[in-house]
Amino acid sequence: MRFSILVNGKRRTLEEDADTPLLWVLRDDLHLVGTKFGCGIAACGACTVHLNGVPARACVTPISAVGDAPIVTIEGIGESEWGRKVKAAWLELDVMQCGYCQAGQVMAATALLAKNPRPTDQDIDEAMRGNICRCCTYTRIRAAIKRAAGLPTADTREERA
Repeated sequence: MRFSILVNGKRRTLEEDADTPLLWVLRDDLHLVGTKFGCGIAACGACTVHLNGVPARACVTPISAVGDAPIVTIEGIGESEWGRKVKAAWLELDVMQCGYCQAGQVMAATALLAKNPRPTDQDIDEAMRGNICRCCTYTRIRAAIKRAAGLPTADTREERA
């Protein structure tokens, strides 16, 4: 089938089976490889993208379900003010270790701040639930979200724990 999708502000037309996961369309057809395959069952968050401004798991979202909803991937998140702030905070606090999950983490954090610019720890935990980090950088992830929001964070030594 022929699909026309809007990805990172650009209209793309492609031929694909209706049940092909959006993840494979992004990675294989459009060569946007920042969105990662983690589990294939929407349990880890590595494949998180924004679909109409809402975090979505690309590994289980069929291309046929996208319709006219705009898609934003990690490659395009820096076009938004929150995306720029989140990316900057991630770098300032050295959030990444292996980095594999971080695109999904950044996408979830950006969606949180776009919806709730002054989140509590509970808000952050709820929004980030389901985004798994095998390196366990959760303390730094929370601190980076707070930094991006302009909220006070823990002592820098604690942030790096």
